[in-house]
Amino acid sequence: MPEPGVLRIGEVSKRVGVSPEVLRAWERRYGLMQPTRSAGGLRLYSPADVDRVHQMRRLIATGLAPAEAAALAIDSSAPASGDRSTLATARAQLREALDRFDEPQAQAAFDRLLGLSTVDTLLSEVILPYLQELGARWERGEASIAQEHFASNLLRGRLLGMARGWGRGLGPLAVLACLPGERHELGLIAFGLALHERGWRIVYLGADAPLDTVAEVSSGSDPSLLVLSAVSAELVERSLPALRELARHQRLALGGPAARHGQSDDDGIQRLSGDLVAEAARLDDVPAGRRGRA
Repeated sequence: MPEPGVLRIGEVSKRVGVSPEVLRAWERRYGLMQPTRSAGGLRLYSPADVDRVHQMRRLIATGLAPAEAAALAIDSSAPASGDRSTLATARAQLREALDRFDEPQAQAAFDRLLGLSTVDTLLSEVILPYLQELGARWERGEASIAQEHFASNLLRGRLLGMARGWGRGLGPLAVLACLPGERHELGLIAFGLALHERGWRIVYLGADAPLDTVAEVSSGSDPSLLVLSAVSAELVERSLPALRELARHQRLALGGPAARHGQSDDDGIQRLSGDLVAEAARLDDVPAGRRGRA
């Protein structure tokens, strides 16, 4: 058996959503992964190898050629513990560019952040805090509706670019959607990215998803988890009967600021709140699979 903390290539493939054949090609051509050998001669890969593959995939999604992406991923082989002042500078540059409606500079700052951080760090230390801050500034009248729309649309495009291929792989399947009438989807996309980092496959139905459509997709794809998101408590209240019926047949989680509205101890709905990255890690520790209820 492999030692704790090391993985065979099949497990690496499952976690990153890249076939073993492509992983071997990246190892051979670019030196992306640096395996050790077991006593029996098997290649064994470390969490750092997995991080480099994730990093390479994110960089390729930005438009870089594979050779360039591999070189950058190797150079930033310890992104989570990198120079914090550099990360803070890039974060401030992104904020300033978004506030000025400066699309080229915002894209460049986002590119720098991709090279400096893991997905978890990018989400938990940059994107989600920025969105919370922007919402608070808007409520205080310190940010305009135009600024909120510009920033949200740019970040949505970049996050969905990072999500390319998040339906591939061999891990458990999660179906993600916003409740009917709910159009705030950035938090849900971020949660999907955090799940995908942990080997989940994602089917994303997006904003304002009719619940009968959600039920139909869930019935046909048999996911390990269905996640619905809502910012508006009114929308949760309106949907609760249908949500409780869904939860009788499907492992169902409700996320977003309104997740705990209408909560009861026996409705079968799992509530997600707080740190989305921590919630994704917690879900990853729970055995997957449909939860049938009589």
